[in-house]
Amino acid sequence: MTAPQLDAADRRCVKLDESPSWWDPDSECTIIVARPAAERELWNEYVRGAYSNYRKHGVERALDPKTLRTGEDTALFCVGVNRAGDVVGGLRAKGPHRSVEDSHAIVEWGGQPALDSVRKMIADRLPFGVVEMKTAWVCDDPEQSRALTDTLARMPLHAMTLLNIQFAMATAAAYVLKRWLSSGGVLAARIPATPYPDERYQTKMMWWDSRTFAHHADPTQLSRYFAEAQRIGTHPAAAGFDGHTRTAAGR
Repeated sequence: MTAPQLDAADRRCVKLDESPSWWDPDSECTIIVARPAAERELWNEYVRGAYSNYRKHGVERALDPKTLRTGEDTALFCVGVNRAGDVVGGLRAKGPHRSVEDSHAIVEWGGQPALDSVRKMIADRLPFGVVEMKTAWVCDDPEQSRALTDTLARMPLHAMTLLNIQFAMATAAAYVLKRWLSSGGVLAARIPATPYPDERYQTKMMWWDSRTFAHHADPTQLSRYFAEAQRIGTHPAAAGFDGHTRTAAGR
């Protein structure tokens, strides 16, 4: 890894003067990125939606009631709000991690032969900054949920930029991997799937690297990300993304 090492303790939280938002024509939602403490009611709506969605699929045990109640381990969260003003999907960025034990992947691979490999993969990246995307959900409307999933898949890129870190990670069931990988994530192919939250699912691990995601992302997703970053005001080119922009333009 070539990124300069940073003290993980210096990345405890991100300070946003306001909660950036923009209209997403694909999902027909207003997308809002915020800190839980700054948008408490919006956070509560997101959490209520997560409980309802996970309960409907019988996987509510995958949720952490304590952290969802306080939001204390969440640097940022992102939601989609429809025209009626309802939260219809979202996800959160847990971290930045200060130790391997902060990662929920340790729970998900607990008791599995690959646990040591999971620990090492996370530990190797901690000095460069790691945030973990968790508690993703979307509404039941088929058309809107597909579009919103693609939009939320870009959130790891925004999280890395806003938090000034190199890596984002996520775990997801195999059947949704393709949608999440579209934004430039790379499957951790050497980590076998784990039956989490139960034997119905084969959960895999994926990573986004702020220095290389543009080489793996779907061109449409990449274009959407850069447009959104300009609206947020994170100016990707100034953050070292100028080469990525040229790569995208050449596709």
